[in-house]
Amino acid sequence: MAGYVAVRTSGLALDRPKHINETKVVQWVLISIAVLFLGLLLILPLAVVFAEAFRKGAEVYFAALQEPDAAAAIQLTLTVAAIAVPLNFIFGIAAAWAITKFKFIGKNLLVTLIDLPFAISPVISGLIFILLFGARGFLGPWLSDHDIKIVFALPGIVLATVFVTFPFIARELIPLMQSQGVQEEEAAVTLGAKGWRVFWKVTLPNIKWALLYGVILCNARAMGEFGAVSVVSGHIRGTTNTMPLHIQILYNEYNFAGSFAIASLLLLLAVVTLVVKSVIEWKYRQQTNAKEE
Repeated sequence: MAGYVAVRTSGLALDRPKHINETKVVQWVLISIAVLFLGLLLILPLAVVFAEAFRKGAEVYFAALQEPDAAAAIQLTLTVAAIAVPLNFIFGIAAAWAITKFKFIGKNLLVTLIDLPFAISPVISGLIFILLFGARGFLGPWLSDHDIKIVFALPGIVLATVFVTFPFIARELIPLMQSQGVQEEEAAVTLGAKGWRVFWKVTLPNIKWALLYGVILCNARAMGEFGAVSVVSGHIRGTTNTMPLHIQILYNEYNFAGSFAIASLLLLLAVVTLVVKSVIEWKYRQQTNAKEE
């Protein structure tokens, strides 16, 4: 079997992975380094956030979450995610379908543009929308004349969030759909299936786990985005502050109980996201193993 070496022990041949030839001491050192690293940089900070959030008691904690500005920030964060994720869902499927199933001029350029948010700072992406839609921006005077608000309002926050999150779904789907090829779709067309039926009956079942995984990642980034949203929001309390922005404002005002309370809620949402992500990965592995068997 490739990747394995035969090791004779008491006359018996045992297959062991090549990389498991280190001594027990080396293995435990490597494991200890990994655990220590995760403990210091992940688990300990998370524990501190929850400890600080409940330092003054549960009553103060829940009062901080029910405060009007905090409630508005939570509602805005969920609203932005509820708009941005479906938009990226549609774009991700369309982009992955076009790139993997068709040949056209400019395909490489499209792939490069999809990766653009990974290459530039979120703050820069926010400034792009200010230059386009701000009062002194390219479209600013026309928008002002027609009483249309983009920046410092919900549309600008949604646009900034969509921009920084749109690669996630497409980038999960493209490698998978490239590896799957077009044979199954071509067979379905040969049997008389049309475009949408081919997608619903052939393509979608093959990509559903990767699609759900991309949606989870996109949603997590949408709720936690700070840089781009900070530029286009205007930091209007109770109106354009999302949860990350509200946390910053409370912390700068030395309202540590309130800031850590909102931060803990954001962390809980992240934990739920990770749990769903793990379930999806487990389901995908089960499906893959079943197909191989």
